[in-house]
Amino acid sequence: MALHQFEDGPILPPAHVFLPGEPIFFSCRLTGFQTEAAKEGQKAVKLSWKVQVTDPAGAALAREASGTIADLVSAMDKNWFPKFLHNFTVPPFAASGTYHIQVSAKDEVGGTQWESSVDFPVRGHAVEPSATLAARNLHFLKTETDGPPLDPVVYHPGETLWARFDMTGYKFGEKNRYSVEYGLAVLRESGEQVFAQPAAAADSNEAFYPQRYVPGALSLQLNPDVPEGMYTLLVTIEDKTGEDKTGGQMAEVRGNFRIER
Repeated sequence: MALHQFEDGPILPPAHVFLPGEPIFFSCRLTGFQTEAAKEGQKAVKLSWKVQVTDPAGAALAREASGTIADLVSAMDKNWFPKFLHNFTVPPFAASGTYHIQVSAKDEVGGTQWESSVDFPVRGHAVEPSATLAARNLHFLKTETDGPPLDPVVYHPGETLWARFDMTGYKFGEKNRYSVEYGLAVLRESGEQVFAQPAAAADSNEAFYPQRYVPGALSLQLNPDVPEGMYTLLVTIEDKTGEDKTGGQMAEVRGNFRIER
């Protein structure tokens, strides 16, 4: 059994770390099978196989894959080992941890079965889990490009404020469907609201493997005459999962920034 970055590519070492959204190609060769008589001095090979990929908690990343190998072999094929392939993609929002490829094969002629597994590590984006709706990892940026967070968080009049965060803890509907909406408000140091956009953006999707978090992004063009001082960005999120368009959850997160001339 082996893992590859592309079909028929070099075998990857066990320590190779995969990233969310990366394709993985799995290959397996079989031996020790029996054959049965066929035509013209040849013998028949009949094998079946199954592959299931699971996350660290044992949840399936995709539906189980299966297939068969049916070939004719002769005495000249004594060094031939039947091979089967399977490829899949690490979920785009996968968590860090050790994932598993569980493999089984059956010799339909000899009646024997074989099972084994291959582990592979994934390094994902760190989002602290939550049992209820929550925003995590709020940080401010200088530009739209997701670079290092600002520290200290200082903007100047006329610039664009950029912020990113992650939403998690929302409910799942049928087919692991989720739906979230978020808005923003800006408060002075006194708590007075100076700007609000209650429905800034929304995101919804469904997939076989549940998406554990949803990334959010906000931008705000600062007026050239905005006064100096400390401000608070208030982000509100709402879970709208379900047929009635409400998951019954709301949450908020705050981050401070300074305006300097």
